[in-house]
Amino acid sequence: MTQEAAPLLLIAAGGTGGHMFPAQALAEEMVRRGWRVKLSTDDRGARYAGGFPHVVQVEQVSSATFSRGGLLARLLVPLKILGGIASAVGRNLRDKPAAVVGFGGYPTIPALASAQLLGLPRAIHEQNGVMGKVNRKFAPKVNAVACGTWPTDLPAGVRAIHTGNPVRGAVLERAGAPYIVPGDYPMSLLVMGGSQGARILSDVVPAALALLPPEIRRNLRVAHQARPEDLERVIAAYEEAGITAEVQSFFNDVPRRLTEAQLVISRSGASSVADISVVGRPAILVPFAAAAGDHQSANAKGLTEAGGAIVIPESRMTPETLAEQVALVLANPEGALQMARASQSYGITDATARLVDMVEQLTGDAR
Repeated sequence: MTQEAAPLLLIAAGGTGGHMFPAQALAEEMVRRGWRVKLSTDDRGARYAGGFPHVVQVEQVSSATFSRGGLLARLLVPLKILGGIASAVGRNLRDKPAAVVGFGGYPTIPALASAQLLGLPRAIHEQNGVMGKVNRKFAPKVNAVACGTWPTDLPAGVRAIHTGNPVRGAVLERAGAPYIVPGDYPMSLLVMGGSQGARILSDVVPAALALLPPEIRRNLRVAHQARPEDLERVIAAYEEAGITAEVQSFFNDVPRRLTEAQLVISRSGASSVADISVVGRPAILVPFAAAAGDHQSANAKGLTEAGGAIVIPESRMTPETLAEQVALVLANPEGALQMARASQSYGITDATARLVDMVEQLTGDAR
């Protein structure tokens, strides 16, 4: 089959790593299986498109959300959305997708709405334990709903399947990598707050690590993802504490750093939880308190109940509390190993395959 004759999958994803990384995993596998793939996203999402296979065509749509901008900008949102839908209908008439899969976020509206208008097979994948606004709106109107976190809060009458959250190929390659228990030697600690960093981690983590006993503190090698505006003060805090730290606004090699880590301190975004558990590492999770529907707490629940993570709510996130929990893991090699094994047992390594199966069932395997 020539590339031009191959079936087309249109993937739509909003402009955050939480939406884009699972979308990338699906794109990688569908390309490998001989499909053509297009990605519909906004300018923010396009920043994450560099990891997609080079043959994936990226279509940027005008993003419109009621949560940003002034009164005039919010008043124009419906017009922008309608314009985006009309444009998407035209594109999909010229190059008809065999299926459309949305991963959440306002930039998915044009692709999903046009698929509904044209009667195309369509599905959504919800990463979080609480469904986002756009996915919740489209859930009753698509042919299939896949969930990354289970259970997921669903609209009344909507049935879903649990696929797990697909992880990128670079993460999957390191699934179940051997875990080196903490001890009296250099120990790696990875601090990540989602794709944009997290201010509370920048505020609390350096101060907490400074409170650790000297025998732990001297062995720490920290990789800390922080917001650009926080970089200088975070670097200074680690220097003042005498802790070796690499501080960046974004790490391109998270899979490697996860593999090397004795402990991960992270927000509990769905993709972060999936990456941590597929590799299998002990984690301290700090759910984002302002997340819609408190979905990050829902995301953390399963891994915590499995024994692979410790949850610290933002309301209890002090240097003293965090230092106590970090010491609990790093001073207890056997307990850390048990956490790593529990984390790995919770990870779903075939989430991408499950999602691909759903897409092919949706299209009758259009190849």
